[in-house]
Amino acid sequence: SSNKTLVSPGGIFELGFFKPSGRSRWYLGIWYKKVSQKTYAWVANRDSPLSNSIGTLKISGNNLILLNQSNNTVWSTNITRSNARSSVIAELLPNGNFVMRCSNNKESSGFLWQSFDFPTDTLLPDMKLGYDSQNRAQQVPYIVEGSDDPSSGNLVYKLDIRRGLPEFILVNQFLNQRVEMQRSGPWNGIEFSGIPEVQGLNYMVYNYTENSEEIVYSFHMTNHKAIYSILTVSELALDRLTWIPPSSTWTLFWTLPTDVCDPLYLCGSYSYCDLNTSPNCNCIKGFVPKNPQQWDLRDGSQGCVRRTRLSGSGDGFLRLNNMNLPDTKTATVDRTIDVKKCEERCLSDLNCTSFAMRMFRNGGSGCVMWTG
Repeated sequence: SSNKTLVSPGGIFELGFFKPSGRSRWYLGIWYKKVSQKTYAWVANRDSPLSNSIGTLKISGNNLILLNQSNNTVWSTNITRSNARSSVIAELLPNGNFVMRCSNNKESSGFLWQSFDFPTDTLLPDMKLGYDSQNRAQQVPYIVEGSDDPSSGNLVYKLDIRRGLPEFILVNQFLNQRVEMQRSGPWNGIEFSGIPEVQGLNYMVYNYTENSEEIVYSFHMTNHKAIYSILTVSELALDRLTWIPPSSTWTLFWTLPTDVCDPLYLCGSYSYCDLNTSPNCNCIKGFVPKNPQQWDLRDGSQGCVRRTRLSGSGDGFLRLNNMNLPDTKTATVDRTIDVKKCEERCLSDLNCTSFAMRMFRNGGSGCVMWTG
């Protein structure tokens, strides 16, 4: 019931039933116990609320189920196959992960189910966001409908692996329409160029893993008792929030979009956005506005066209520094060659329009080429 909760070891997180202010619906969720500004990090029955505070969370077979006052199931972990050979227990871990596991196996390999695989709108430290090839599942936080309504919304932040390089995108999925709003840019060995995470912080470490088993992003707090930090998907934005005791509120560390150059496709083909120019859209050297009239009206969405046709011989490349990489949908990747070989390969292909290094660390490596 509403007055019974489960507290994690260390006392940072608490699991129980809660009712958003101004509403008569009840949910099972996890929140930060010590933060006075109630922050729900995970919600189980976000789209099937209880009508009152009387609910039961129990283990049935090898599943967690949530029952309402009439003993009808409103939410379940829905595990169809399980290799559990001992009794099953559920517990809230110190990092806020609510897990169901075999009682004789405390390792993550013994987890039958974990809330970290089903985030709502919040990414906690050590939670992975990305793609797990073992169960083909994407961990995707959806936006809540509002601050007092935890039900699923239209906005989703997810890893897109259909591109030449995996990258995170912020997508508005409304009425079967899919509008991409933000791109992180691919991981370059140091950062995602489109995410303003600050490197070198002594209390926060960012991790990106790309191998045959998973492609995931996560972050770790080196002192999780002194500083809390979360990533949340809010209305049309991605926010990094931090909380330092004994503060009473979360502090906005950064937000996306950060400036007028962040929205996708603001400037069209062969153009780039620069905050320090007016208008912000600029043609790459050697190109002119495709539609000069719209360009003069500060609409650069139609982009630019080549001033002089390529000859097919004697052509070269213009180096562009400090750029977010273009959309990688039309890109091809070769991780085995260096940037010199990459340039030679792009020159030999008349459809190749640009190239870049795949990784920036240790002098750079790999090759990314764009066509079209």
